[in-house]
Amino acid sequence: MDSQSSFDRLVEKGDIEPVDGWDFSWFDGRATEVRPSWNYFERLSERVQRANAVLDIETGGGERFAEVLRSLPSLPRRLAATESWVPNVDIARRELEPLGVTVRETADGDRLPFDDESFDLVCSRHPTSTPWFEIARVLEFGGTFISQQIGAGTNRELTDFMMGPQPVSERQSVARAITAATEAGLEVIEVQEEALPVEFFDVGAVVYFLRKVIWTVPDFSSDKYREPLRRMHDHIEAAGSFTSHSRRFLIEARKPR
Repeated sequence: MDSQSSFDRLVEKGDIEPVDGWDFSWFDGRATEVRPSWNYFERLSERVQRANAVLDIETGGGERFAEVLRSLPSLPRRLAATESWVPNVDIARRELEPLGVTVRETADGDRLPFDDESFDLVCSRHPTSTPWFEIARVLEFGGTFISQQIGAGTNRELTDFMMGPQPVSERQSVARAITAATEAGLEVIEVQEEALPVEFFDVGAVVYFLRKVIWTVPDFSSDKYREPLRRMHDHIEAAGSFTSHSRRFLIEARKPR
């Protein structure tokens, strides 16, 4: 198969694969990402086991939260989750409601649909935004919030390759998260940050990633970015892969008693 045919076929594969939910198994053999050293799900499992009432914010399709819950010998008396992206809400309900989780659809920026001091543990993995004041409101005194977040400049190498050099927003920086948590009345008790290699082995994986992780190239379509994708294909053919770096940070905060 010539290079053009290979390029067209791979782009088509990345274009037609459904992107609902938050399952990345399609990347097996096509892309890899090094995981953070702190093991968020192990930490979350430990905290859920000790909790009475747990809220997972921006649960996505609920797949990973469900995986944590299924691994536990017993569950907290109350479990809830929120999701703002409509296609994911039904998926999250299918995953989580059989486990006793109440799933609520909420728009970004809205008040969380729960009473004050309703949960002793709030968690969120890779939220698009973190409603710090709402988290502080629904946490019990002495309750904790734990989150793995996408840091400022994540996958900037991929963004810059596709769009040209772009400024890095500090909206998702560790410093801003610490400030926002403190302003909401929470006490930050732990922060860790790492840059982790992400390696793409074909351009189809790049297309699928950009369709799924939409903030990397906000106006992405394979038609609009055909020329950068072609250059990406040529780069991977020559070098064997394209490497970017995800930025991740772990933050844990407590509502003082």
